[in-house]
Amino acid sequence: MSELSDAERAELIQLRARVEELERERFEQVAATNRAVAAAQERAYWLDRWHLDLNGLMERPGAAEFRFAIRVVREAIRNVRRAKRKLLR
Repeated sequence: MSELSDAERAELIQLRARVEELERERFEQVAATNRAVAAAQERAYWLDRWHLDLNGLMERPGAAEFRFAIRVVREAIRNVRRAKRKLLR
């Protein structure tokens, strides 16, 4: 078996480092995916437990207006929080 040249050894070290980096990224991606799935399962559990059918609710008259009102309120809350953060700096 022949010995590796310095260039080959350097390339091998570089490739191993890249593999470690990719494995770390994959681990982080899998962890993030698992957290997202767990959150979705939690929401689905409570919707089932409370016997709520979101599709049915959203088909009812006034649902679009309700969603719009919620968006307006959320935006107002975000603006207040942004202003508060700016004042506290």
